[in-house]
Amino acid sequence: MHRVLEHIDRQLDERLELETLARVANFSPFHFHRLFAAWMGETLGEYLRRRRLEVAAQRLVAQPHLPVVQVSLSVGFGSAEAFARAFKARFGETPSAWRSAEHRKRDQAKRKPDQAAARRGTDDGTMKNTSIDLNVKLVDRQPVRVAYLRHVGPYGPGLSDFWIKTVAPWMATNNLLGKPRYGISHDDPSITAPEKLRYDAAVEVPEDFTGSGPYMKTVIPGGKYASGRFKGTGDQIGPAWESLLRDWLPDSGMQLDARPFFEYYPVDAPYDPKTGAFECDICIPVVAL
Repeated sequence: MHRVLEHIDRQLDERLELETLARVANFSPFHFHRLFAAWMGETLGEYLRRRRLEVAAQRLVAQPHLPVVQVSLSVGFGSAEAFARAFKARFGETPSAWRSAEHRKRDQAKRKPDQAAARRGTDDGTMKNTSIDLNVKLVDRQPVRVAYLRHVGPYGPGLSDFWIKTVAPWMATNNLLGKPRYGISHDDPSITAPEKLRYDAAVEVPEDFTGSGPYMKTVIPGGKYASGRFKGTGDQIGPAWESLLRDWLPDSGMQLDARPFFEYYPVDAPYDPKTGAFECDICIPVVAL
């Protein structure tokens, strides 16, 4: 089922037929349809529609210069009219109204004296967000094979507990301590319901890795990413992601594609157990407009 969800995310702009996804899962269409609904708590059709609309809602805000019709095509809708109807049924307003409302909220937040300061250019051509000290650069990353454990539920303190109480003991059991780690976020917490948020705690492994425990393996795709070094605590990383997507991306000349977002924790990434402060690179996949 993890392979199916990954396939859906990476081919969201295509026709995703029941028979095709059943083959990915190695089940007959009949059994796959029943198992998917039991596992996900929603039918395949409901999930596909929800996922398409949630990704579209994120892209409408993060890519304000991208025409609505292109957003609709990028998530697999055949026409702008069908997309507009489905979007309004899900979010209660048209795609254009959603985009305008979200940008008004962002602009109002920027004008508050205790919130985000204006971005400014730096000498090396990168952009710096002065409120969270986030420098964003375009980097080319190589594909990397990882093993991961999945957390489904609200982001926030629960993810720290997941790493400490579940992931770290699993890594120790499988001799994976001291390897680069990744936190892969599959959903936008400002759009997706908290109980449906998916997060993978992942660690680099060799291709022939076999270990104990309920882990899965995948490959984080290579390519160009916008990467910003984050330094702070768990309650500050959400605003950092927000800044990268809502502030940096719209004026960057880049757009999102279907690869996953992730936090990269190198082997020497510092962590202060007294304050909870840590460092990582937050990365979003981008291609030129």
